[in-house]
Amino acid sequence: MFRPLSVYIGLRYTRAKRRNHFISFISMTSMIGLALGVLAMIVVLSVMNGFQREMSTRILGMVPHATISATQPLDNWQQVAEAALKHPQVLAAVPFAELEGMLSMRGAMQPVQLQGVDPALEPQVSIIGQHMTKGSLNDLRAGEFGVVVGEITARRFGLRLDDKLTLIVPELSNVPGGISPRMQRLNVVGVFKVGAELDSSLALINVADAAQIQRMQPGQVQSVRLKLRDLYKAPQVASSVAASLGEGYKSSDWTLTQGSLFSAMKMEKTMIGLLLLLIVAVAAFNIIATLIMVVADKGADIAILRTLGATPRQIMGIFMVQGTVIGLVGTFIGAVLGVIAALNVSQLVGWIERISGQQIMSSDVYFISNLPSQLMWTDVLLICSAAFSLSFLATLYPSWRAAQIQPAEALRYE
Repeated sequence: MFRPLSVYIGLRYTRAKRRNHFISFISMTSMIGLALGVLAMIVVLSVMNGFQREMSTRILGMVPHATISATQPLDNWQQVAEAALKHPQVLAAVPFAELEGMLSMRGAMQPVQLQGVDPALEPQVSIIGQHMTKGSLNDLRAGEFGVVVGEITARRFGLRLDDKLTLIVPELSNVPGGISPRMQRLNVVGVFKVGAELDSSLALINVADAAQIQRMQPGQVQSVRLKLRDLYKAPQVASSVAASLGEGYKSSDWTLTQGSLFSAMKMEKTMIGLLLLLIVAVAAFNIIATLIMVVADKGADIAILRTLGATPRQIMGIFMVQGTVIGLVGTFIGAVLGVIAALNVSQLVGWIERISGQQIMSSDVYFISNLPSQLMWTDVLLICSAAFSLSFLATLYPSWRAAQIQPAEALRYE
């Protein structure tokens, strides 16, 4: 079977038992370091993907993907919903209201973002029903001014079901300054917990009660809330739906309220990935050191090959093959172990918790009780490509040095 000279000798050098065991040890450590770097990058980025997925599911499952409103309250929200549902990206459309205010109880106060929802239709666009810890969303009956609050809000005020809260909202008036507070008594009918900031800043009431607080006519709603197929197309879809309805309609989407959070998470993932790449870079420097030692050890062999007619390019190829094999094997081992670890990291953490008796991910401290992980094959491909590219680049300088060796100089003292 035909094999190029550089490949044949390079593989032979890789498999052969070296006289210098120290060089063999350095070669093994550089391979192990490369594997550990790839393993760490895959696991850490998978865990970060898992956290981002949890945050996306919980936060974007609670806040509107997009809303359609008009300059005046909507008299017939069903027409707007029907028009929105014609867009292929819109999965559901329900009535919605939103207002800012303050919750007050026994002298304690807290700002709150109040959402007016239809309890029967809300499960179509929100995950709130899956995260109720007390009461039910169906207890938000029109005219009773019931309220569902977050778990942190309930703990801060010491709330239980059927407790009373006072809602204070600003209202335009003729008094000096133009704004006067308006108060409304609310009855706590439920508590939710999604494990995010929304547990302390969000509360829900019936959309009819919200309309009454906003002094709208019966049957009017402030806006229509949309659930989209692709969250990251929200600005384009919302603008398209508003434009299809004609003048006087405007749109809003989640990127205006939560976009900075997810941009920060994306930036954090990028920076951690770059920092972990330094581990791979250190392993690549070990490959440089290994090949330089091999070149020094094989000086006589190089000289003999040159006298037999091997070209400098072939000599360079020999050591490039040897270094590339080290990088390829290290990257492959790290990728296999990384994929296995990323797919089983939740079970591994659970096993450590059972063995140690300590809870690493406590639901009292974190918004989740287990370590999430989401393996993305694009990340694995990118990590392996970066590791292999660094290991390949690490072979260039030692191989070039080997190609510059002159036979007479190398054999002078042999």
